[in-house]
Amino acid sequence: MNPVHPILKSGVVFLMATLFVQCKNPSSMPIADTIIHHVTIWSDSILAANWLAVRDGKIEAMGTGSYADYAGEETELVDGQGGFLTPGFIDAHVHFLVGGANLRSVQLRDAVTPGEFIQRIAAFAGEQPDGTWITGGDWNHELWGGALPARQWIDSVTGDHPVFLNRLDGHMALANTRALEMAGLLQGRIPPVDGGEVVLDNDGQPTGIFKDNAMALVEQFISTSSEQEDMALDTACQYILSNGVTTVNHMGTWADFEVFQRNKAQGHLPVRIYAVTPLAGWETLRDRIAKEGRGDDQLWIGGLKGFVDGSLGSHTAAFFEPFTDKPDDIGLLVNTEENLRNWITNGDAAGLQIIVHAIGDRANALLLNIYDGLDGFNGTRDRRVRIEHAQHLNDTLIRKIARTGTIASMQPYHAIDDGCWADKVIGANRSSYTYAFRSLLNAGARLAFGSDWFVAPPDVLAGIYAAATRRTLDGQHPNGWVPEQKIPVEDALRAYTSGAAYACYKDDKLGYLKPGYLADLVLLDRNILQVDPVTIREVQVMRTMVNGRWEWVRSLE
Repeated sequence: MNPVHPILKSGVVFLMATLFVQCKNPSSMPIADTIIHHVTIWSDSILAANWLAVRDGKIEAMGTGSYADYAGEETELVDGQGGFLTPGFIDAHVHFLVGGANLRSVQLRDAVTPGEFIQRIAAFAGEQPDGTWITGGDWNHELWGGALPARQWIDSVTGDHPVFLNRLDGHMALANTRALEMAGLLQGRIPPVDGGEVVLDNDGQPTGIFKDNAMALVEQFISTSSEQEDMALDTACQYILSNGVTTVNHMGTWADFEVFQRNKAQGHLPVRIYAVTPLAGWETLRDRIAKEGRGDDQLWIGGLKGFVDGSLGSHTAAFFEPFTDKPDDIGLLVNTEENLRNWITNGDAAGLQIIVHAIGDRANALLLNIYDGLDGFNGTRDRRVRIEHAQHLNDTLIRKIARTGTIASMQPYHAIDDGCWADKVIGANRSSYTYAFRSLLNAGARLAFGSDWFVAPPDVLAGIYAAATRRTLDGQHPNGWVPEQKIPVEDALRAYTSGAAYACYKDDKLGYLKPGYLADLVLLDRNILQVDPVTIREVQVMRTMVNGRWEWVRSLE
């Protein structure tokens, strides 16, 4: 029998015998499908192992020295060349189909002037079939000084195309005149919208800007074909696999779930998807699960996604105090407290996971008050409620997140993006509690990290870089924006693996490298725990494995 190897974690030596080979008669050893060797292996900490064997979609064994007992004629031997092997990354918050579709659309995220914004739209529109919708875009008006675009900017370059291009946060979008005509929103025919806004010009006509719930006035007229949906899904899958992501928590609709099911049945779903559905439809999810179950480890349901407020960039986040740059504005609630309390309490009573977006401090406080009462209403259970973003907090809210066991599902990349301009919107004092990773960990809260893609790229290494350095994209904070909220690289890595697995009830199968766990792996070209965090964005994903299969391998050409 091989000796049990000591593992060093947080300065304490302890034993983890289950991680290593229990040698038997060599003739009875299972033959591995794949063996990855010459690697540093990380599973919540560095392991005393340098090879790992995979068989039938699961981790079979790992150890040091010889792996010959597990190698057969058909075994694939992969020399990791001294690379860093980690559990497959889990993105705890994506909008998967929109992300894939937006990659195929006009790219506006880095358009830095109105002229460049218009020119890119004109070039893209000129290449599309007549009359097709143009969506996506991911524009950021802060890059050109903060002036919101208007439909008149793009009417002359979009022709017969209806256009509805979202701001990068997804809480605001620009329609052209053709889209407004199709939606019947000209000549004063604009219905009132709770939890949203149609921005009007001096003549009372829409400028083309729609915020939060008002966006549905146009979105309901956008049509896509099943072929377009499948192409968006394929594009999304390949893109995240290239970033080492093997599982996503998709925040979407029942229509999205049908796309995933269709592709899974056809063998076209190479990643794992937790398909979260709308909170207001909690009864639909309850009844669907009662009839068909929750799914399997490739595609499953069980979570309900709702909204308390909007976003900081759209000035629709709900705060106790007004925005610094808009002293009469404290943001808005996308849903009423009464509706949120009803949906959350009933959904939780049905055994469903509650996953709710809250940005401003007022929104986070409202949501935590509801969460705090769930034990009293529905009894104590392993409910794993989540706050998506948990963006602007204070000491009281941080302690309450920890005390209630609420998962802070956060997106580190937002910190290095929003940090370019947030101070002028909410002031330095509130900024000091923005994306408060360190304060949350110090309080004992659980973190799960994601991207919010399409809002930010699903690049886990960029997210780890952001959490560890907080160096803003504009280069103005070389020591970090709110540097006291930086966290070590290893804590960020845990939030993208074991923390995110816990957040979707898969920590018994994913998020660690252990024998018996599903073989979702990422091979990086270097040990990210031993490099300067500033250089982490230079690290490369070399291979991505899902369920024991290499779904993405970097070309060496």
